[in-house]
Amino acid sequence: MDTAVVIRRGVPRGAEERVAGLYWEAFGRKLDAALGPAENGRAFIARHLHHDRAAVALAPGGGIVGVAGYQLGGRALTGGGVRDVLSGYGLCRGLPRLAVLALLERRPHPGELVMDGIAVDPARRGTGIGGLLLAEIAAVAAEHGCSRVRLDVVDVNPRARALYERHGFIAVRTEQTPYLRRLMGFGAVTTMHRAVPAHPGGEVSGSTEEQQR
Repeated sequence: MDTAVVIRRGVPRGAEERVAGLYWEAFGRKLDAALGPAENGRAFIARHLHHDRAAVALAPGGGIVGVAGYQLGGRALTGGGVRDVLSGYGLCRGLPRLAVLALLERRPHPGELVMDGIAVDPARRGTGIGGLLLAEIAAVAAEHGCSRVRLDVVDVNPRARALYERHGFIAVRTEQTPYLRRLMGFGAVTTMHRAVPAHPGGEVSGSTEEQQR
């Protein structure tokens, strides 16, 4: 466990590019079809972050080494609407990208917090940062009166699924998506739920090696 890391809520001002870089490293294979190439995608994410929809892990000195985004109250960590996409990519290139983004859209049900995924600096994987971030997200969910946390994990990332299972997430359904294999690199998505206790702090802990949902 990396005891020197501190978990804080919110993305600090000035850290947008760092968070966008971590997200692209973790999820770029899926996001490239919608926001790529990488340089453009990272810039788009950085410009449209909702700073209050994340927990971050800070190393000594304040550098961000991990981030967990979530969707609550109609806003997620990664923002940017139709107008932003069309403005950034133009009409001809923007419309197909909007169609791809629609495939990734997930809205919370009442009483539910949806995670947008966890991204950890490659040099810090396996040190417990992901577990600390999961604990903080559970605390956020409880404080907002949510009864569960929901996430999706793709079939090409079994290590992430195993990690989530170790921390109380249960698979509730799997959707086969063979039409996305060539486009985004995965052929099935499993939805997982984790019940939120009244006082979740400290309940989710341990090492993490995940980078993708």
